[in-house]
Amino acid sequence: MAKKSVIVRSEKKPKFSTRKVNRCFKCGRKHGYMRDFGLCRICFRELANDGRIPGVRKSSW
Repeated sequence: MAKKSVIVRSEKKPKFSTRKVNRCFKCGRKHGYMRDFGLCRICFRELANDGRIPGVRKSSW
């Protein structure tokens, strides 16, 4: 879980567009971010296993 100050700082408009940081909206993590869902890999896995993300199922073969 990222600190509240870091999350607030990343929400501000940066001086240059390349400084923009994508963060998970649930926990604030910046690494392992999935653009399609707006989540980090950890939160994505938790929600997908619970069936809370529409159209996503656990694969098995």
